[in-house]
Amino acid sequence: MSDLRDKDERMGLGTYLTPEEAKEFHKLFIVSFLIFTVVAVIAHFLVWNWRAWL
Repeated sequence: MSDLRDKDERMGLGTYLTPEEAKEFHKLFIVSFLIFTVVAVIAHFLVWNWRAWL
């Protein structure tokens, strides 16, 4: 049986991403997370102004 790891630059077990693809996915994930966080903070601020829960 031949070992594909010598020919392929994919990282880790069970992953199908090359290092470049992994970096691109990570960048998209971080940007999406930051946008979600900003939207959540704004939503919490607006609800707090509407009906403070403390």
